[in-house]
Amino acid sequence: MTGPASPDSLLTLPPPALPEAELLSLLQRHYGLTGTLTRLTSERDLNHRLTTAAQSYTVKLTNPGEPAEMTAFQTAALQHVAATDPGLPVPRIITGSNGQAITQTPHGALRVLTWLDGTPLHAAPKSPAQRRAVGRALARLTAALTGFIHPAADHILLWDIKQTPRLAPLLPAITDPALRAEATAFVARFTSDIAPQLATLPTQVVHADFNPHNLLTDAADPTRITGILDFGDMVRTPRICDVATAASYQIDAEAPLDSLADLLQGYTAILPLTAPELTLLFDLITARMVTTLAITSWRAARYPDNATYILRNQPSALAGLQAFRSIGRETATARFLAASERSPA
Repeated sequence: MTGPASPDSLLTLPPPALPEAELLSLLQRHYGLTGTLTRLTSERDLNHRLTTAAQSYTVKLTNPGEPAEMTAFQTAALQHVAATDPGLPVPRIITGSNGQAITQTPHGALRVLTWLDGTPLHAAPKSPAQRRAVGRALARLTAALTGFIHPAADHILLWDIKQTPRLAPLLPAITDPALRAEATAFVARFTSDIAPQLATLPTQVVHADFNPHNLLTDAADPTRITGILDFGDMVRTPRICDVATAASYQIDAEAPLDSLADLLQGYTAILPLTAPELTLLFDLITARMVTTLAITSWRAARYPDNATYILRNQPSALAGLQAFRSIGRETATARFLAASERSPA
């Protein structure tokens, strides 16, 4: 099937390809670095870990289809966060020999960042304390980005929950008929009822992809967040969309409301949320899960060789939707409001 007319054309492009020898040559020429490259999985960029004699780095070769202002936006945001809250475990930008944060090459924009150690959150033991830690980390990052502005911040990103109405052309890729019908009905209701309310809520630049594959934890203490990765989905959107995105990946199918309350308690201990934001949260979490199913189904059909990576978050989305069907909006919203009123650090 064809994709959307264009708002997220990067989703229709495969990651760039460049032999390791050529990439190492670029790193030597522009950064004075040499070592061993290890390929990392990525949806749209070419990413490697560079291991040198002294330390490791993350090397990102941006998809040539990404506008230069988007790469600049993400880079400036990382620099802003590092300056605003130096204690946040975000990658630091390594400048090239010319003093610039971004090196333009014929193959795409090249960037080098510090490597962050830790166990990926999705592979770490889960606990209420860990979920509260995730909430606190997200709130600190959101607070650090408050006031950050950039000309490219208002770009259209299909993963952004406020863009849920744009999912309609992708929904036929969901192969299960009942699930496809459910998603279609939800997108229609979002467009008519939820989107107008969402447009009235506080808006700012946010991370927009606080999922367990983008977070690292301390191997000795899984409740400590040691890394926040992948700022490629950053966008200016209602901040509650960022909370909803994180929440969609933290639902424990055995205790869905308890797990979400943990996340909210951690978040609101640092950043309070308004009643209108919390009232929409159930539908926004649902929207993120529908978004995950729609986009990943569509992309996996286009790129079957990368399907394992593309579909990695589908199981949690399916489990979350099943849990939400049994809970209902009113019950969930009451719990969200209560959790936010008592928010221990």
